[in-house]
Order: sequence, then C-alpha cells, then structure tokens
Amino acid sequence: MTEVPAAPGLKRTLGTVDLLIFGMIFMVPIAPFAVFGFVWHDAHGMVPLAFLIGMVCMVFTAMSYAAMSRAFPSAGSVYTYAQRGLGEAAGFFAGWMILLDYILVPALLYIVSAAALRPLLPTIPAWVWLTGFIVFNSVVNVLGVQMGAKANRWLLLAELIVLVVFIVVGLAALQRGVGSGALTLKPIYDSAHFSVSMALGATSIAVLSFLGFDGISTLGEEAQDQKDGVARATLLSLLLVGVLFMVQTWIAAELSVGRNFEVLDSAFYEVAEAAGGVWLKQLTLVATVVAAGIANAMAAQAAISRVLFAMARDRKLPAVLARLHPRFNTPYISTVAVAVVSLAVGLAFADRLENLTRLVNFGALTGFLLLHLAVVNHFVVRDGSRAWFRYGIAPALGFAIIAFVVFEMDHLALIFGSLWLALGVIYYAVLRVVLRRSVALNV
Repeated sequence: MTEVPAAPGLKRTLGTVDLLIFGMIFMVPIAPFAVFGFVWHDAHGMVPLAFLIGMVCMVFTAMSYAAMSRAFPSAGSVYTYAQRGLGEAAGFFAGWMILLDYILVPALLYIVSAAALRPLLPTIPAWVWLTGFIVFNSVVNVLGVQMGAKANRWLLLAELIVLVVFIVVGLAALQRGVGSGALTLKPIYDSAHFSVSMALGATSIAVLSFLGFDGISTLGEEAQDQKDGVARATLLSLLLVGVLFMVQTWIAAELSVGRNFEVLDSAFYEVAEAAGGVWLKQLTLVATVVAAGIANAMAAQAAISRVLFAMARDRKLPAVLARLHPRFNTPYISTVAVAVVSLAVGLAFADRLENLTRLVNFGALTGFLLLHLAVVNHFVVRDGSRAWFRYGIAPALGFAIIAFVVFEMDHLALIFGSLWLALGVIYYAVLRVVLRRSVALNV
C-alpha cells in the first residue's frame, strides 16, 4: 500500500463509524421520497427492483473504491484513483465528468425541496424557494459554519425516525386494505410489464439516490484506519442504505396500486397521505426539505466550491475562484459562483427534475467507468495480482452494468452529457497544447 500522509491541517480523527454516518448522510436514507414517482412511472410499479439493480451496480463500484482507497489512502477520490491507475489524462477526464455531477447536485437538491414544499404552500412560486435556499446556504458556507460528526449523527437519527414511522404506518395501512392490501412480489418482478430496457431505464433515475457513498473516499486522509476504514465504511453504508431504499419503496409501491399520479414529483407524499393522513404527508415533506434543501445541499455546495477553489489554485480554472475571504478564510468567490450556477440551473430545470436527475447520473457514472478500468489496470495489468474476482471480474461486471445503464439513459441526457465531455476534450487540449500545463486535478 502506498503511504500517503495527511496534508497539513488534516488529522486522522475519524473512526469507521464516523465515516459510515458520513456516507449514509450523503446518500440520504429517505432519498427515494423525492424520486419515487419518476421511478414508479418508468418501472411500471417495480420500484424496489430498480433500486435493487442500482444497489448491485453500485456494490461493484464500491468494491473498486475500496480497493483503490486501500492502495491510495488520499483525499483525491476518483480523480486520484483514475490518475494513479490509468494515467494523468484519465484522471483529468474522470474528474471532469464527475464535476458534472458535483456542479448540478446542489440545484437538483433545491428543486427537490421546492417540489416538496409545493403541496404545503402552493401559492408560493418555486423560484422563491430556490432563491431562499440558495441565499441561506451560501451565507452559511461563506461564514464557514460546518456540520460536525455530532450534527451528522442527529440528522441521520431524525431521518431514520421519519423512515421508521412511514414503514410502520404504511404496513398498517396495507393491512387495512389500502393499495394492494399486502406485500406481494409484483413490485420486485411483474412478468406482464418487465423488460431489461425498462428496468435499466428506471435504474438510471434510481441510482441517483446511491450517489454519495463515493464521498467517503474524500476523507481518506482523515480516517484513523487508513488501510481499511474508508473501504469498510464505503461498502457497509451502501448496503445499509440500499436495504432501506428497497424496504420503503416496496411498501410505497404496494400502497400505490390502483393510483394514478398526475404530478410525479409529489407521488410519494400522496402515498404517505393515503397511508396515514395529512400529518404523515407533511412529516415526509418536511423531512425531505430539511434533508435535501438544507443539510445535503449545504454540504454539496461547500464540497463543489472547494473543488473549484483547488482547481483554480492549481491553475486549472480562473484564479479569482481561489480567493479566500479575508475574515472567514472560506472560498467565497467559488461559493458565490456555485450559487449563481445553482440558481440558473434550478430555474431552467424547475419543471424537468427527471432530466436533471439523469444528467447528474451521467456525470457520476462515466467517472465510475474510468474507476473500474483503473482497478483492473493497476492491480492486474501492472501488479500481476491473481485475485481475479476482486480486481478483475468484479470491476468488469461493474463496468458492464454501468455502461448498459448509461446506454439506456434518456437521449437528452446522453446529448447533454456528450456535450460536456466534448467541452472537456477542448479544455484538455487547451491546457496541454496551448498553455502546456499539467492536467492533474489535485483536489
């Protein structure tokens, strides 16, 4: 294993439990609340099946993250892994593609929160909520307020309590005859409507809920157990959250039998109301708003602002983005830039959440493709490892599944994602040929 000491100012203070909680917080245990309607529509009701496929897909990716985190326990995540495993150019493009995910995620979270608030306060336009969330989170991030491990524990506990309440009330409602009136196997497999393309198309939306486990690898230089801490937390958080996703969507899918959702982004909240009444609907709405629009979006904005800061500091982006606030010592220009982009994207995609979801997934999944290739090249080709399943078969399966999911994505997501890739090629050429700079993304 390559020893990577912590950078100045970083201390190895995070235990495996802290890393596990971090991963679960970023994945958000109640994430399916927001995308249930879209997955239900595309999967013809087989929502837990889409999440099961998504979890299997991500398990292979988590195994690749675990392997590379043991070999390179640094904070660079997929950027470092692709660069070390495949070369500098691959590292650049892995970083470039996953930036598409990072840049758009804050806007996606704001739209989700605005959609959740629509049934509660229908007279207030979505742009008002978008602006309010963005301004609040931007001010907090500029001031330098950070959520610590203790805050993450309380937030995770609150989400799990809401989830348990929904599960208990939902099962009781099924017993009363609501929806299908029982737990059946149809939400997992319905031969009358199943097809591979349908399942993978729905998975391209469901997989968004799993994105975030990869963020654990960015804490590689702060983990107490630099050999196995990140690897264990990555796999365990994915499996735990995956089970929670399947349980809640299985119950919700059974409660949805016989219903026709006119507004897909509020489908889950309609199901909650049918199961427990207005109070449960409002509880799940508020939980979604707090988890997505405040906690998760604030962390996402902080993360991308620091990515922009680091790239600007390393002369990959305009130097102005590397400026620190003289009092709060935060990358305030980058934070404001993220806010502006989030507002523009949020307004443009306010009524097209499904398209934005697929676009975010395109960026993350293409970065993961390079990660799998890096594992095979580093361990099998270079080191000659004979651990064929861990370093050969598993990443190959992960690559194949993700490639097929990407291939089955909506054509607009493929077009916009390909345009982003083309911009990356142009930017790469300018850096290498015109400016003659290194393309290593030291983030």
